[in-house]
Amino acid sequence: MSDLITADLVLLDENLGETRFDVIAKLAQAVVNAGRATDFEQLYAAAEARESKTDTGIPGGIAIPHCRSAAVTEPTLAMARPNPAVSFGAKDGPADLIFFIAAPDGADQAHLKLLSTLARSLMKKSFTASLREASSAEEIVELVNGALGVGEKKAEAKPPEAVPAASAQETPAASAPVKKIVAVTACPTGIAHTYMAADALKYAAEELGYDLKVETQGSSGNEKLTQADIDAADAVIFAVSVNVRERNRFAGKPFVESAVKRGIDEPKEMIAEALAEAENPNGARVAAAASSGEDSPGATEGAWGSRIYKAVMTGISYMIPFVAAGGILVALGFVFEAITMPNLGDVNTKAILDSATLFNLGDVHWTLYLGAVLQTIGGFGLSLMVPALAAYIAYGLAQRPGIAPGFIAGSVALAVNAGFLGGIVGGILAGLIAYALGTLKLPRWLGSMMPVVITPLVTSLVAGLAMYLLLGAPLAWVMTTLQDWLTSMSGGSALLLGLILGAMMASDLGGPINKAAYLFATAGLSSGATVNQEIMAAVIISGMVPPLAMALATTLRPKLFNENERENGKAAWLLGASFISEGAIPFASADPARVIPSTIVGGAIAGAISMGAHVASPAPHGGIWIIGLAQNPLMFLVAVAAGTIVSALLYVVLKSLGARSKASV
Repeated sequence: MSDLITADLVLLDENLGETRFDVIAKLAQAVVNAGRATDFEQLYAAAEARESKTDTGIPGGIAIPHCRSAAVTEPTLAMARPNPAVSFGAKDGPADLIFFIAAPDGADQAHLKLLSTLARSLMKKSFTASLREASSAEEIVELVNGALGVGEKKAEAKPPEAVPAASAQETPAASAPVKKIVAVTACPTGIAHTYMAADALKYAAEELGYDLKVETQGSSGNEKLTQADIDAADAVIFAVSVNVRERNRFAGKPFVESAVKRGIDEPKEMIAEALAEAENPNGARVAAAASSGEDSPGATEGAWGSRIYKAVMTGISYMIPFVAAGGILVALGFVFEAITMPNLGDVNTKAILDSATLFNLGDVHWTLYLGAVLQTIGGFGLSLMVPALAAYIAYGLAQRPGIAPGFIAGSVALAVNAGFLGGIVGGILAGLIAYALGTLKLPRWLGSMMPVVITPLVTSLVAGLAMYLLLGAPLAWVMTTLQDWLTSMSGGSALLLGLILGAMMASDLGGPINKAAYLFATAGLSSGATVNQEIMAAVIISGMVPPLAMALATTLRPKLFNENERENGKAAWLLGASFISEGAIPFASADPARVIPSTIVGGAIAGAISMGAHVASPAPHGGIWIIGLAQNPLMFLVAVAAGTIVSALLYVVLKSLGARSKASV
């Protein structure tokens, strides 16, 4: 196995710049100069993207920036001891010991375990003290090899030293059972922070006198908890920056959850918070997966603001199929009617269906009859948009007991013309009431009736009356005012409206701003008015731009992106073409300062071109696949292409400038 670190990869007591990215650039250049990576820009881009996600500084003046990149030819450690020290985001100050871990995309398990061993060794105060006292690069290499258990000092290598347990006076009463805690640690790369957080939590638990077992969900092998360990635990800690695998194993357990770095920085605080949740009867509990069939709302996860936001996003995600299916059916109905009666204006769908049947068309042409049927079926789907939105917002807050009251509250919102805004308010109201009823401690005979009879009845009554008597009129006024203002811009201010809608669609990639623009567009689509179809087209076109732009950027300058980003770029072609703005999220999460401005500019341009050219879409979803239903399909393509090219070029320029400036430091 080749050496992970050599003397030419060690930078001692140099001024490496003012920022962490200056230091990372110097270390990345050292890796390239040593012949262990083929391309500086590609390696630096991967390291910068990883550092932008989460600070890699940890207590004790240490930082471990790390990344995977196809540019790396063999697993490598580069080390810096900068003078002056540089901040990597740790709460206790700047770092004077910096290890840069560069792993190939296909690094084997043996190398990854060595890299993880180094990360864990940095938790030893004796090891870091030796690194600070070393007088030469060769001495640093010898110390690191000793910690890794390779080279001459293999015999001296020891696992990271544990912090001794506290004395009896510092721990809970001797007669009390020892508290048992289980934890999961995981970070996006799975090389360093995953294992450092595990060790920090273990050492803190030993010091406090608790029994703690950790499952590391990393790249260099997992230490998996048994179900018996989980069942016996008093509380659970999730120190994770990615989704927990098989989370449902922990269902019902008291828990706390934070980013993986907090497990390193504040392990004692996380332990205390987890045990406090266990002592609190209304504390946070790990929710069972939706497939478990759990009907009781119980305690759900996270702060209320976060829970309501997630519930609204849940409602929108469940609503979109109603809108997409209903809207496309309505659009197909328009097409069949236009085939038969292209110059006769609006078709009286009800009159057609009243005067003809499939087996007795009379004077009605079959395409006109089919168009009327499709419009009617699609109209039913669109009419369920607001009730479905409210129902699944309530479901997101209260699980199954919230669905029926949510549907009813949403239907009331529709009846009082409060639109999608009323659906959101009604869904939240129904969900909160159903959730509150589900937390009541009741006798078994009464509790069994709650989710089926009592909760839907009481919640529907309270939420329905509130919408009808108190909230409906104000919400209807707000919706009408908003729609009138935006719609009024579709004349002489069409370009401005397109700019606004396009920027909204491209700003947060499926988030609340994006969804607000989409809901505004779909709200008036069922009327069939041309202006509403033009607004819908602008929203679809500008929403396609962000993922398509990221796909184009990775194609134009592949060396600026790591292997995972290039793969995401390939997938983004299809996602963008299908009007799934979320296809750009992996790029925005890693590099928001460059991605978001680029997509906003491109989305705004695409929206303005679409509105200016009077592109219209009777369908509310489908992306490029519904272009046959659109009015002015050529300008549909022009708007998409223009926005995509502008966004992609702007992002490539910003990313290239960033990489060059770091290379020249």
